[in-house]
Amino acid sequence: MNPSPNQAEAAPEFSNATDFQPAAAARAATVPTQIISFAIDNDQYGVDIMAVREIKGWSEITHLPRQPDAVRGVLNLRGAIVPIIDLRCRFGQGLTDASPIHVVIIVQVGTRQVGLLADRVLDIVSFEPAQVQPVPKIAQASRIDFLSGLVTVDTSMIALIDLHNLLSVPQSDSDRVQAN
Repeated sequence: MNPSPNQAEAAPEFSNATDFQPAAAARAATVPTQIISFAIDNDQYGVDIMAVREIKGWSEITHLPRQPDAVRGVLNLRGAIVPIIDLRCRFGQGLTDASPIHVVIIVQVGTRQVGLLADRVLDIVSFEPAQVQPVPKIAQASRIDFLSGLVTVDTSMIALIDLHNLLSVPQSDSDRVQAN
């Protein structure tokens, strides 16, 4: 049976697509990663630029009772209620004394938006995925699961934040919230 003209055209297209898959994968592996870098004290952190929805200055928020210390409250952002996470507190460095010089980085995590309170935004940084180094595990119960890696750009080391793990509530905080 002879293939129709449409079937004959489709077969070479399919085989050509499979021929180019390794080349496409190689190109994807070398595409630079871009992050927004920001500071908490003198430490630099970064989040994937594709997760960032906006960056805004600190403004008053509504405090909610019985929340983990790192959850400072919520912000009404154009009708959407956005929880604000104090990164300094989440990283175990005490509460931020928030002022107009601080920033809130609004990120999309899955289907929800969350605000990350930081001291200041630094830059948009690009690097190759191969530059990312693993975070050293010092102890078995290390509480650095919210970091996905470290990257050195120029002379600065940036800790890359895994947003999904950052937003999971530590066991001690969830126990305290349930006990109250």
